[in-house]
Amino acid sequence: MNVYLVTVDTLADWEIGYLTAELNSRRFFADPAMEFKLLKAGIGKAEVSSMGGARYTPDVTIDAIQMKEGDLLLLPGSDIWDSPQVRPVLEFAAEALDRGRQVAAICGATVGLAGVGALDRRRHTSNDLEFLKQTCPHYQGEALYRKEPAVRGDNLITATGLAPLEFSHEVLKMLKVWRPETTKAWYRLYKTRQERWYHELVASMEPQPV
Repeated sequence: MNVYLVTVDTLADWEIGYLTAELNSRRFFADPAMEFKLLKAGIGKAEVSSMGGARYTPDVTIDAIQMKEGDLLLLPGSDIWDSPQVRPVLEFAAEALDRGRQVAAICGATVGLAGVGALDRRRHTSNDLEFLKQTCPHYQGEALYRKEPAVRGDNLITATGLAPLEFSHEVLKMLKVWRPETTKAWYRLYKTRQERWYHELVASMEPQPV
């Protein structure tokens, strides 16, 4: 399984911070030895800088990706999702969705997907419905818009930029790299900060009876 993190200039560090840390560390994986890669995917091979000044050098270019079943294309927010330079990424994402592949987008990336018609037939959310309609005049997905922090519509996950935790929760559920009880306890711990969920998280990692 591969998760392709799309790295573009002004990438919003905090929106994918939970995911990159957990997926890269594998600390809560049900099977830490499973075949899994977190790869940085770029429009080209050039280094880009995030909003926080972190530098990302792509491992692979978008045009070289051949997504397989179980893979995920991860699109973080950025200031440039409305620019022509990222159009190939958005078109690739739309085609991947049509082929049944998994895509997750947050904040500005959801607006980019709306601009290429990828949200017209799938349940979704974004930062604001009216903004989405004004920014994307050809958008036709209003009936499928949900005013929620994060929404899963079959093989698509979308989220408002104010919900990185909910976004991460939905992505982790989709990937199934954690046990369900681990995912639940992890989310509840960060959401409520209650001690009981820490203990449940630890308990969820205990070896399962054969």
